[in-house]
Amino acid sequence: MLHLAKLAVGVRDLAQLQSAQRARAQQAPPLRHLTRNHPRRAAEVIDGGSIYWVVCGIMLVRQRILDIRPDAAQDGSKRTALVLDPELVAVRPRATKAFQGWRYLAADAAPSDLARGRADGADALPEPLRRALAGLGLL
Repeated sequence: MLHLAKLAVGVRDLAQLQSAQRARAQQAPPLRHLTRNHPRRAAEVIDGGSIYWVVCGIMLVRQRILDIRPDAAQDGSKRTALVLDPELVAVRPRATKAFQGWRYLAADAAPSDLARGRADGADALPEPLRRALAGLGLL
């Protein structure tokens, strides 16, 4: 299994990411993210892989990638669609340097999911506070 990491460019918080994805899924289902390049290791990615979203420099959530298939942009140019599960799963926040496009992320290098109801209560913190604490290396 292999994952992808992607910057959520222009997204300031998880609420905005959820809202944008919800609108996109309603306008043109299924929910998908278009990219110029087709992953060469697509078979490994769709075998249980996820896309890990980096919001404001912090890797915060992931979504399962259900399929990778050819698609087109609004102008008709060829694109690849990453078909996504609409559920956003919170992960242990990790500061991440900026990069372009997407990057492969090995399963053993991916941050773990935040368990709901964790004993330390980090999942109950507001998302901006979790992001700030992760940026300081405290989460």
